[in-house]
Order: sequence, then C-alpha cells, then structure tokens
Amino acid sequence: MREKEDRPVNWHQIDPTEVAEKLQSSDTGLASEEARRRYEQYGPNELIEKGKKKAWRILLAQVKEVMILILLAAVVISAALQEYIDAIVIFVIVVLNTILGFWQEFKAENAMAALKKMTVPNVRVRRDGAERQISAKELVPGDILLIEAGNIVPADARLIAAANLKVQEAALTGESESVDKDTGDLPDGELALADRRNMIYRGTVVTYGRGEAVVIGTGMQTELGKIATMLQDVEDDQTPLQRRLAKLGRSLAIAAGVLIIIVSGMIYLQGAGLKEMFMTAISMAVAAIPEGLPAVVTIALALGAQQMLKKNALIRRLPAVETLGGVTVICSDKTGTLTQNKMTVSDVVLPERHYSLDEAVAEHGDDADLGLLLLAGTLCNDAVIDENTQNGILGDPTEGALVLAAQQAGLVQRDLQAMLPRVRELPFDSERKRMSTVHALPSSSQGTTLHPVVAAAGHQGHADHLVLIKGATDGLIEVCSRILINGVVQPLSEKRKEEISAENTAMAKNGIRVLGLAYRLMDVDGLDQPMHYEQDLVFLGMACMLDPVRPEAIESVRLCKQAGIRPIMITGDHPLTAVAIAKDLGLTTSDMVLTGQDLDKMTVDALSARIKEVSVFARVSPKHKMVIIDALQAQHEIVSMTGDGVNDAPALKSADIGVAMGITGTDVSKESSDMVLLDDNFATIVAAVKEGRRVYDNIRKFVRYILTGNAGEIVVMLTGPLMGMPLPLLPIQILWINLVTDGVPAVALGFEEAERDVMNRPPYNPQGGIFARGLGWQILVMGLIIGLISVGTGYWFWNGGTGSNAWQTMVFTMLTFCQMAYALCVRKQTQSLFTQSWLSNPVLLLAIGVTLTLQLILIYVPFFNTVFRTTPLRLGELGICAVGAIVIILISESKKLFLRSKQH
Repeated sequence: MREKEDRPVNWHQIDPTEVAEKLQSSDTGLASEEARRRYEQYGPNELIEKGKKKAWRILLAQVKEVMILILLAAVVISAALQEYIDAIVIFVIVVLNTILGFWQEFKAENAMAALKKMTVPNVRVRRDGAERQISAKELVPGDILLIEAGNIVPADARLIAAANLKVQEAALTGESESVDKDTGDLPDGELALADRRNMIYRGTVVTYGRGEAVVIGTGMQTELGKIATMLQDVEDDQTPLQRRLAKLGRSLAIAAGVLIIIVSGMIYLQGAGLKEMFMTAISMAVAAIPEGLPAVVTIALALGAQQMLKKNALIRRLPAVETLGGVTVICSDKTGTLTQNKMTVSDVVLPERHYSLDEAVAEHGDDADLGLLLLAGTLCNDAVIDENTQNGILGDPTEGALVLAAQQAGLVQRDLQAMLPRVRELPFDSERKRMSTVHALPSSSQGTTLHPVVAAAGHQGHADHLVLIKGATDGLIEVCSRILINGVVQPLSEKRKEEISAENTAMAKNGIRVLGLAYRLMDVDGLDQPMHYEQDLVFLGMACMLDPVRPEAIESVRLCKQAGIRPIMITGDHPLTAVAIAKDLGLTTSDMVLTGQDLDKMTVDALSARIKEVSVFARVSPKHKMVIIDALQAQHEIVSMTGDGVNDAPALKSADIGVAMGITGTDVSKESSDMVLLDDNFATIVAAVKEGRRVYDNIRKFVRYILTGNAGEIVVMLTGPLMGMPLPLLPIQILWINLVTDGVPAVALGFEEAERDVMNRPPYNPQGGIFARGLGWQILVMGLIIGLISVGTGYWFWNGGTGSNAWQTMVFTMLTFCQMAYALCVRKQTQSLFTQSWLSNPVLLLAIGVTLTLQLILIYVPFFNTVFRTTPLRLGELGICAVGAIVIILISESKKLFLRSKQH
C-alpha cells in the first residue's frame, strides 16, 4: 500500500518497477478484492464539488427575492398597525411561496446533479490479469490504467509503457501544445509539472498514441484536486429563454410601478387611508410581476432532461433542452448512428482470389497470403475480445470484426501478440485514414515453433520487424509499391491499382465497407523513423464488412423530413458506400455527394449554394465538419452535429447542439458536447428533438397561463375604481391568487403531453422570442376578457342588482374559476378540449381540483371568511361563477376552431 510520508513521493524520479512495488501492484494489475479494499480506503475518484448549491443556500436565495422582502416588510408594517390577522396571513403566504420556490429549485438542482453523475466516463484498466472497463470513479492507487488518443486522463499516474504518446496539459500548465511522453526516469531535483515527461495527470487530454500507467493518486489527492481554483465549477447554465424571462420581469416591474401609482391615486381619491394604499401597492406589485416564472422554466427544462434520459439522450447542459426544439438540421455520422455498428466480415478479397468468410476460415491454412491478411487484421488492431461486453468486443466494432474473423480461422489475437509483440505504432487519424503497427519478429531459432503464418511473415531477407497497415483502400494503395500474389511479392502496376480501385468501388456501391491491408518488413534501424513506416508497402488485399442500416433510423429520417428537419449524413467512408446507405435510409434519392477534397476546393459562396441540395458528405475529416457547420449556420440554420473522436471537439462546440456518442465516443468528445447518445442511435436524436419541442411548447403554455392571469388581475384592479367601485380585490386575496391559482396549475402544465402535430410542423426558431406567433396578443386579449368578466360580475352584485352583499367574494371566485377553465384550454394550441384525453395529464387535473377545493374552503369555512374577508356564496351565485368559466372555454374553443379552419 502507498506509504504514509510527510514528504510527498516524487513518483517521476522512481523507476516503474519500484513504483509498482511501493503501490503493491504489478503488470497484471490489482486483484478485484484488493481494488475493493482500496476503494473503501481512498474513496471514489472524484473531486469534491464546491459549486453545487446546498439546500440552505437555495432556501436563503428564495427569502432574498425582492417580492418576498416586500411582503416581509408588509408583515412588519401590518403588525405595527395592529392588523394582526393580515400580518399572519401574509406571513403564511410568504412561507408557502418560499416552500414552493424552494421545492422547484431543489428538485431541478437534484435532477441536474443526477444527470451529471451519468456523465462520469468509463476507463480501461487491467485487473486480475485481464482488461476491464470500469467507471472512472472506481479507480484506486495501484490500478494499471490503459489510455489512448481521445481519453481524458482520469487520475494521476506514472507511465510504464508509451507508444507515440502525446498529452495536452493545458488544464494544469497552460501549455496548449501537446507534450511527448515516455517512460524514462528523470533526474533528481524538483521538476515543474510540464517537465515530468513520464507522468500523466488528471484532467489532461491524450491527443495521440497510447500507453499504460500505474495510478498514484485519485480524487482530491491528484494535482488537479490540490488546486482550489480548478475544482469542479458548476457553470451558469441559464438558458436564453430564462434570460429573456428575467428581462421581461424587469420590464413588468417598471410597468407595475406605473400601475401602482395610478391605482393608489384612484383609491386615494375615493377616500382610502394610507394603510389601504400601502397594502394595495404591495398586492399590485405581486400581481404584476411573475416572479415564479424563471423557477417554473428551470424545473420544466430539468424534467425534460430527465425524460430525454429515459430515451437514452443524456443532457449535459440545460440550454440544450430548449435549443433542441428549434433544430432545423441534424448532421449525423453514419457508422453506428444510422447503421447498427454490428460489423461482420463478409468477404476477403485477395489480388486473384475472393473468399466468403466461411471459405476464408476453411482455406486459411492452405493459403499463406490469406493467413497473413487475417494476421494483419487482428494485430494492427486496438480492439480486444471481452466476453463481459454486450457484443463480445471491447473497442471499435470495425476492428472487432477483424479480430473475430481471425479467431474463427484459428488465429487467436492474444497468442499472436505474444509471438509478435507490438513495439511501435502510428495510430489511426482522420487525415491518413489508416493505422500502422510495428511488431518484433522472433529469432530464426524460434521459427520452427511458431504458427505457420507467423513464420511466413519473415520469408524475405533478414528483417527483424514486421509493419502491418490497415485503412481506406483508395488511400492505402497510393503508398503501396508492391503486391503479394500467391506467396510472391511483385511490383504493383498502375493497371493493378486501377483494378483494385474498381473492385473497391463496386463493393462500395452496394453499401459494403472495405478496408485495405498491407505490410512491409523492416530492420531495427527503421524503428525511430516513423515517417518511413508507411512507404514501399506490400498490398495484401481487402476485408469487406457489412453494417446493416438501423430499421428505426429509416423511420426517424422520414419523421425528420415530416417535421421540417433536414437530415445530413457525414462519413469518412467511400462516397459510393455513403450514397448507397443514404438511399437505403430514404435520406436522399440522388447520387449527389461532396467529399472532403471537394470542400477543400470550394469557395464559401459555392459551398453555400451547394449545401442546400447536398445531403451526403463522404471522405470528410473533422475539420470539414467545421466548414459544414459554418455554411449551415450562415444560412440561419439551427445545427445538431454528431461526433465521437478527439478531433470532433471543435465541431461539437461550434454546433448549436453538439451530440457525442456514448458507446464509441472519446472522453474529449463527450466533454465538448451538449448531449450524449447512450445508445449511439440516430433515432435517439430525433426522439430528443421531439421532447425538446414538447418542453418548449409547455413553457409557452404556462407563460401564457401565468401572464394571462396576471393581466386579468390588473384589469380588475384598474377598471374597478374607474367604475366607482371600492377596491375589487383585497391584497390578501390577490396574494392567494398568485400563490395558488397561478402557481400550482402552471407547474402542472409542464407535464402536458406533446401536441399531436409536434412532428408535423416546421421547427420554431428559439430566437423568435417567447411571445412570437401571437402569444403576446393572446395574453392581452384573454387577460382582458377574464378581467372584464370578473369585474363586471362584481359590479353587477355591488350595484345592488342581486340583493347580495357578496360582490367582492364574487370577483375573487370568478377570477379563480375563469383561470382554472383557462388552464384546461391552454393544454393544446389548436386541438379542442372535448377531443383531448382528460387523463393524459393527471397532474393538471389534480392541481385544478386542489385549487377549487381550497377556494371553496375560503368561501365556506367561517375561520377563513374572517381571514380572507369572504362571504359564503349561495348555490346560484356559485353557478354564475361556473357560467363565467364556461364562457372562457367557449371563447377559447371558438379561437381554436378558427385556427383549425386556417390550417385546412
């Protein structure tokens, strides 16, 4: 176990063997039982999150709200004026409002915290002598960590193996350039972090190569954990909508100030005292300012994110929920997203022979060329067989298909790796579109004991290393000068290259993915000259793979087009393969395709013209994704872009919605994204867009509901004095309406199901504003109608037309009944209330039922008659309030009928 020392261990000065001894570890990794014991000792590998709001801070923030402070002042002043009932009621309302606001924010905070826990990456380690994939939180000191390009280093570790390893350490050192890493010992003396070439640190990014390291520090014991300013910051994920609503609140506060002066002047002229003027001013302020809106929006977005998670879309940033509803273009990778990513080798093509996989398995023993191709496929490969995973492969499915094909032929990857250990490599990158590995050949004295295929590999000269290459065939043949035919290496003529290219093209047209394989022999002097690894190669042949289209992707593409969303395929595959798959998906009917080379040659204007009609991009690299995004955004499109590689990070950040792959994606791509697809499925993106539209629609619904209610209250308070009436509503009654009648149903509207036509209409532009498409006018008109019905009823009763003195209670109750009716009406934009499923939103029915029950309690329970100055209503009077609610429903239904007639 790690030694307890006052002076920290300088791990970079210690030999890897000694590091392993100090940590009681070995090349085979920790035993599972020991790893569990260390986890209990050291705890989870995570930083203490300083930014998360504690419950008491959320509560304090609620109390510090301007409206709450105003109401608390009213409590004090009312008590000083010996109006103890008013003081107690206002205080109770403050408490209830604070609890409601606290519950909303606390629930939203916990919802997002739960989502953040889902974003913890998995890492590859060696335990019990086998490679495993575990959560980064489970890492402990002594673990053997396996890293490769695209990984974010999850803990501090001492390197014990490195192959062309480069790490960007900007998070710790500020240096943007990647640093070459190796395993060599460093001299004694203090070295800056940037100079510790044999160490890797938490939070840094592996940009190239691969390596193995023994973990020396986790969690708060890492260098990152020791730096207070680098602790996990919780970003201010306030959405554009929330910012607009906050701005709206400030504007309404100014308007409320003007209204308060007007109404106060009116009631002063009627002979009201200063106390009544003061209470009226407070109640008007509360009525005019929808202080609860931002909190309601937050919980709606958080609940939307939770719903998306159930559909395998993990939201990493809250604004993404809002933006998803406005997406107009979805740019998707092909492999694994539009296809099943269940790669299987179907055929093996040698220069003069063509085998199906079954034939290749049967013939490889008699065909050394075939055996060497299968060997190249399984050794020039980073995937490994792992029975604990869903498909039996840990790593890229394409590489996994080659490993499984070789194993079926009796070429076991682990045995071959022992015979031909990898000593150098050039990792795959999107520019070269190929990967190379260098393997040490056994000495001649060992040759007789080796597998015949391995022995055949050294049939030329006295070379001691074998270079194996796999990649895109069209690019690979350009660096091949020779070809292996029936065991004989021959020059690769231009004519032969054309034949290989033609065969590659023919298979690509049928949607088959093709990888070329090649090799060369090299002596030890060439090991340190990686620029020569891929020169003068011997072409072996091609492995042909099928990756079936996802059946659900076909329906999702159709749904996209129906919803006015344009799907675009972006792939590194052959253009003909891309077009064939795109046609199978229904994504396009034409043969139009643009390649990376085309994009490099095109001007901005030319691309802007072509991008409107091209839906397939092939042979592109991550830099081309940026070009595509810029061109689409220049045309005011809202772009969703998928990516899985380390080089995709800039494109994911630039897109309006960056979507990373949860299965095949690198840590860097996930960190750069707004959303992670846990199943790498295109259909999940479309489902998330649908959910985003539902959330945005529901936000508009409760904004419409709350502001209409507020407008109705203001109309009542303004027109009542103008008609010569006393104050139509008492301050306590207005406070009650804002807390219960407005607040509770508004939250319930966030649970409303999607509109029937949610994916049958073009996307709405989020930049259009919350009041776009006539919402502002609807609020004003319906607020005016509700207000006039309420104050008109009150005036009729006040003027003596009914012989009842319950006029103020009638205004109070009519306003409540009308708003409950309107809550039912705003559930759907155009669909009639009478054709909707009443049980589709039980939360809203419960909210309305509770609100009406509480209103009846205020009217008929004597204690509350005294508190809220209400008078019990006769059955006929209650019926009049019900008629007012029906009038609101009929007006709303007439408007919906008009809107439906316009649609047809």
